[in-house]
Amino acid sequence: MGRQFTQLSVLSAALLFSGAAWAGYGSKESGGGSTLIDPARGWDHLWREVIIDITVIGVAFALLTAYFIWKYRRRPGNETGHSPRLSTAAAVAWVVIPTFVFLSDDLFVAANGWQLWNAYRQVPADRLEVEMESGMYSWDYTYPNGVKAQNDLRVPAGKPVMLRMHSRDTLHSHFIPDFRVKEDSMPGRVTYLWFYPREPGKHLITCAEYCGVMHSYMVGQVIVMPPAEFQTWYEQEAARMGASKAAASAADTAAAG
Repeated sequence: MGRQFTQLSVLSAALLFSGAAWAGYGSKESGGGSTLIDPARGWDHLWREVIIDITVIGVAFALLTAYFIWKYRRRPGNETGHSPRLSTAAAVAWVVIPTFVFLSDDLFVAANGWQLWNAYRQVPADRLEVEMESGMYSWDYTYPNGVKAQNDLRVPAGKPVMLRMHSRDTLHSHFIPDFRVKEDSMPGRVTYLWFYPREPGKHLITCAEYCGVMHSYMVGQVIVMPPAEFQTWYEQEAARMGASKAAASAADTAAAG
């Protein structure tokens, strides 16, 4: 009995130490005197650790089950087994200790998820902030300088991007799978999400909340551009928008005169 209890203790310790890697839950980068946590890498790390954790537990239980199947298999002669008689303290220990060990491991995993979530909700101060209005069936973006875009969100590489979101009609969910971020947008309420585009490239945007008969067509893309290229596009679009407004104003004045 004592040897079995020792084996259980060793197994419990192994399971606890399997979760020790949770300490480095996020990818941190220093820059500008601050520390930036990349949420996408943090969630990837968290998911990998969850898989490791449940694999270790699953293998342990599978081996234990196989051992019990072999040890207590049916033998010729209708052999009758005799279970050891446990004291009250031993019976309670065999229930409480394994429950505590596995529950502690689960809570430790959950705590690291909460820690990453709380870190994600702290949006970096040095960011590009864009307003986003969702509607059947498009994503409409407005940049700080007034430039507008639909479905194509252009952002500079190496700078966190935050979206302040609302909806003009019904519930939508702005989902960028590559950056592991998803958040609802809804009428009468402002929500937000942020992500960290590290390198130039294109990334799918889709609506993850059923919003009508054309829900599956509500897609877009994040276009991550080199910083200099983005700045050029940003200024050119602002100039083009200004010229369009000036031309429209001149036309209105001529029509009124």
